[in-house]
Amino acid sequence: MHKITYSQDVAKARAANAPIVALESTIITHGMPYPQNLETAQRVEAEVRAHGATPATIAVINGTLHIGLEPAELEALAQAQTVAKLSRADLAACLATGGTGATTVSATMIAAALADIHVFATGGIGGVHQGAETSFDISADLQELAQTAVTVVAAGAKAILDIPKTLEVLETSGVPVIAYGQDDFPAFWSRASGLAAPLRMDSAKEIARAHKMRASLGLPGGQLVANPVPLEAEISGAEMAPVIAQAQREADEQAILGKAVTPFLLARIFELTHGRSLETNIALVLNNARLAAAIASALAVE
Repeated sequence: MHKITYSQDVAKARAANAPIVALESTIITHGMPYPQNLETAQRVEAEVRAHGATPATIAVINGTLHIGLEPAELEALAQAQTVAKLSRADLAACLATGGTGATTVSATMIAAALADIHVFATGGIGGVHQGAETSFDISADLQELAQTAVTVVAAGAKAILDIPKTLEVLETSGVPVIAYGQDDFPAFWSRASGLAAPLRMDSAKEIARAHKMRASLGLPGGQLVANPVPLEAEISGAEMAPVIAQAQREADEQAILGKAVTPFLLARIFELTHGRSLETNIALVLNNARLAAAIASALAVE
């Protein structure tokens, strides 16, 4: 059987039925260099706490699924080398072989559901990649949203993706896509994608109520809450479009495929924007942590 361990704070919150927010760990191991990755992870956890919930950063360490990391474990993970990147496809294998891995959106959702955690804050979800009509490169995040009952707070889909096709797949899969406080579906670094979100809600309480209603109707899957990046931190779509196009062109020229695509594109965009893309990424993750804590708190009292 799988081994699960809970951090002291998460164990206390579970015993008290207090609000908990799941956090992924690939942002630590694959998102940015040390020590910035550790500092960002600590800031995100602090933001969740400041808004009334307990953070549960999820990772696999030596074959054990950790729901919440102690400070020393978080620091060790931030400095670890050759950590696997885990999705639904490889989570079980990593646990079975005693490996260490960081959880992507799909694996974090699975772990959160196992731990009875209903809300998860991330940066942006994966989706349908550019050129997917020939590569069939579609993130496992979309399928996970269709079958695992966790509300995921993200700044929309990563803008490197084919956002219209991503929204189509989400609709086909029956996933509610809720823009928070606006009608436009946000595009990660930018507040607007130019595409209307299927749904709009303006309060954490409404989102929490919709989560519970899905469960009461017996509907599988979760919800995607698309939370726009704060205005002062955004990079406009017009500014990002040529940068993304150049990074994508270079990825194509270098025949970069599969799991390597997203890290390559994000790293190249960081270089092309002289670091601004990462500053915006951190701002939107903190913003998502705040909203996720509010939703988790609303669920606790609903």
